[in-house]
Amino acid sequence: MLLRLVHLGLTQTFALLRLFPMSDREMDVEILELRHQLLVLQRQVSPPTFTGTDRAVLARLLNHLPMDKLRYLLLLVRPDTLPRWHRDLLKRHHAAPCMPKRRGRPPTVRSIRALVVRLARWNTSWGYRRVHGELAALGIKVAASTVWEILKKHGIPPAPERQSTTWADFLRSQAEALLACDLFEVRTLTGARLYVFAVIEHATRRVRILGATAHPTANWIVQLARNLLMDLQDAGSRARFLIRDHDSKFTAAFDNLLADDGLNVVITGIRIPRMNSLMERWIQTCRRELLARTLIWNQSHLLRALGEFETFYNCHRPYRALAQAAPLRPLPTPINVPERTRHLEVRRRDRLGGTLHEYQHVA
Repeated sequence: MLLRLVHLGLTQTFALLRLFPMSDREMDVEILELRHQLLVLQRQVSPPTFTGTDRAVLARLLNHLPMDKLRYLLLLVRPDTLPRWHRDLLKRHHAAPCMPKRRGRPPTVRSIRALVVRLARWNTSWGYRRVHGELAALGIKVAASTVWEILKKHGIPPAPERQSTTWADFLRSQAEALLACDLFEVRTLTGARLYVFAVIEHATRRVRILGATAHPTANWIVQLARNLLMDLQDAGSRARFLIRDHDSKFTAAFDNLLADDGLNVVITGIRIPRMNSLMERWIQTCRRELLARTLIWNQSHLLRALGEFETFYNCHRPYRALAQAAPLRPLPTPINVPERTRHLEVRRRDRLGGTLHEYQHVA
């Protein structure tokens, strides 16, 4: 505000200097012209808002005029307002320096605001009243309207708009009970088509390659489903859902067989591969790391290569979603490497003629 006052003071000084060469008649004409323009603006513009600097300048300029003179001036405010502005200006000038008084209720503690946001995001069905009740149970005293303002400021919509469960939320919440399956095609050197049936567990990312054939039929798929159920029973799996697509090879007999064993079939949308994203991603990994680097001769060769890749994938290959652990092998205890060590004794094991590599420390 001080800089603005200095700027306005210099501006008014230069304006005063401009008036010296003018005659009294010229100044009277200019005053009448300005008064008429002010009348026009008052008819067209809503009441203006004065800043603190504007009040200080007007109060200083018109302070020396008596009240009866002020009543005849064409002003944007009432004549009584200018003396009040001047009194306020003097009061602030002579008052003791103090911290500016904040209006409204005191701000909410940052940690409480963060807790409100976390509770709302962790519990999508909770409205601001429910979050307020949970805070009260924790001994945190805030107003319900404060909780509503915090949620609104962080862009969190009301509970009814957050209760709809997305497919990604369903996959994350049900990962322990989810399986996904799919068929994918492999070409041999002779151009023959072979079809591979694989299943992946969402929680552990373990892959099971159940079989490969040149002529996949509904009965073949049902037989592989029986083998899968026996394998899951032996492994003590807690899977309750199996995701599959609309392939015609998955018949009602396939679904009924799984339902009898407690596995509910979840069918993805048509041409929506993202609904079976883990399986699709694994197929791309298999193509990139194995099939694109291997010449497949026939069905037996394909089954052998896929068996090696299944063992490599489940027992050695690091997986980012598992913190770089393998599906069936946890991360080892970190070792302490001395600073002066120049060479680490690490042995490489080749699979499929060097297509896949495994590394481990020398005993």
